[in-house]
Amino acid sequence: MPRSRRRRRGQSARVATVVVSAALGFALLKLQVLDVGAYARIALENRVREITIPAPRGTIYDRHGQVLAENVVGYQVLLMPAPMDSMVAQLRRLVPVLGLTDRDIQEAFRKWRRDGTNLPMTVKTDVPPGAVARLEERRFLFPGVVVIEYPKRHYPHGEAVAHFLGYVAEISKEELGWPQYRGYRQGQLIGKAGLERHYESVVGGEPGTRLIEVDAMGRIKRWLPEETGIPPIPGRDLQLHLDLDLQRYVMKIFPPGYDGAFVALDPKTGGVLAYYSTPSFDPNLFIGGIDPRLWQRLSTARNKPLLDRVAGGAQPPGSTFKLQVASMALGEKVIRPQQYMPIPCGGGMSYQRRYARCWSARGHGYQNLVGAIKYSCDVYFYQVGIKLGLKRFVEVGSRLGFGKPTGVDLPNEFPSIFPSSLDDWKRRFGYRPNDNEVMSLAIGQGLVTLTPLKLAHMFVPLARLDGKAPAPRFVRTDTAPPITFELPITEQQIKMLRRGMRRVVGPDGTAQLSRLPGWDFMGKTGTAQNPHGPDHAWFVGIGGPWGGEPEIIAVMLLEHGEHGYIASGPVANAVNFYLSRRYGLPFNPYPTPRERIPRGLPMDWRWFQSPVVDPPGY
Repeated sequence: MPRSRRRRRGQSARVATVVVSAALGFALLKLQVLDVGAYARIALENRVREITIPAPRGTIYDRHGQVLAENVVGYQVLLMPAPMDSMVAQLRRLVPVLGLTDRDIQEAFRKWRRDGTNLPMTVKTDVPPGAVARLEERRFLFPGVVVIEYPKRHYPHGEAVAHFLGYVAEISKEELGWPQYRGYRQGQLIGKAGLERHYESVVGGEPGTRLIEVDAMGRIKRWLPEETGIPPIPGRDLQLHLDLDLQRYVMKIFPPGYDGAFVALDPKTGGVLAYYSTPSFDPNLFIGGIDPRLWQRLSTARNKPLLDRVAGGAQPPGSTFKLQVASMALGEKVIRPQQYMPIPCGGGMSYQRRYARCWSARGHGYQNLVGAIKYSCDVYFYQVGIKLGLKRFVEVGSRLGFGKPTGVDLPNEFPSIFPSSLDDWKRRFGYRPNDNEVMSLAIGQGLVTLTPLKLAHMFVPLARLDGKAPAPRFVRTDTAPPITFELPITEQQIKMLRRGMRRVVGPDGTAQLSRLPGWDFMGKTGTAQNPHGPDHAWFVGIGGPWGGEPEIIAVMLLEHGEHGYIASGPVANAVNFYLSRRYGLPFNPYPTPRERIPRGLPMDWRWFQSPVVDPPGY
């Protein structure tokens, strides 16, 4: 080989040696000096695992300090990351101890892979104490298993409070991307419905962390001191306007065999005093994840126990809506309280080639406003609607907010329906309405539906002399809720409407058997036509001390109840219960003729048959 060629090859070898040496030197420098912190962290992560510690949620109390939602001790079983065959073997040993099924194991692996395989696997949440005791007795068989105590949500009153409290469950992947859950972690429990969801940022708290040291096989060596982790921040407590005793009493007296709803409001503050929907469900079943079979049964049941019938579903309000129609007409000055309508009620009337019946085939004769409310005369209110005219009726009702939400502090309030313009008939039904369509609207039928909460809210202006209604509120705060509904009527007109409502429960009124002694009790029945079966029954009751202002508004809806007077008795009983306790008076469980007659209890017939007397100033 020529000498020049050997020289070139030698030079190339020296250059290659220098380059390789430099590369190795730089790699060594990077490993030992430049990236020492990163590699130290990796080494630490190989032997230290972070365990999330859930935060205690805030306790929820009723107005008297009784607990509605609390935290009890719950147990969660975790499995530390390890080789797959080791983890599978551990899970198989846990099967008889925890009662795991193949489905449970598959779900545990699914969530573990989703959350990251460097984190502990959640084997089971809400583990019974007996199972935890069995596991601890055999601790030597489960070197990679961790048992965590956590604050488990508990609802002591179960079905009675389900629809407004809601429940908690694990945050979903979709919810993690929502702005209000920024900073939340996979696996964290959040409020999924009701107050738990609406006040999640208040009651939820912030989870903490604990560190645990493991060996190369994932076996637990020791818990690191608490100061190396981050302590959880507990959620704040809530106190509600709700009266738990009233809530439970309503549940007790709710007519058996009926689906429906009951809601009561404090007209002064807008506070929700009671909120009950039936059928219901036990929110404790959702804690830690609900069994898929149970969820399927609840979500497909014909009577829809998951449906919130107070603010989650709307029905035609029937004759209860006549008070709103009267308020519109008084505000628009198309009627006067003492004025008699020109057409007497003979069981029905004709208008624009349409004959509309009154609920009473015998009719009610000539009536003024007070008499029309007392007898719930359809013919009187047909004429009120005609005087307003369909276009004006729709414009005024829409402007007043008959179809707007109440603004209650619950998520997903179901919208009530009231036409915003005459085009609504074209959009919904494909025709332009005739003027006689106003006859249906005037008695709470046709294109108008209300939730029980919305109906109660619309009666608040009649229980306050200023004609205003604050937004319904569950949670007590120092800030008054905004006014979200208002009727354009005077104090004297409000008193005249109250006169009519007192006579509804007086002699010959549509709810005369629900007359309530001792209190200024007034109300309005409603029977709403239902194309799918028997009519629905409504009753609105307003009560307070005699000579004072009303202190409670209560609304009951009985699906397929057929007549409003069916709902009047339970409403009267609930009002009597609330006011008796409020004023420290002995509670009479059977105060009305409706309750006393079938039980053979003595009754003052002279009082029952005596004319209704209005308080001074009426």
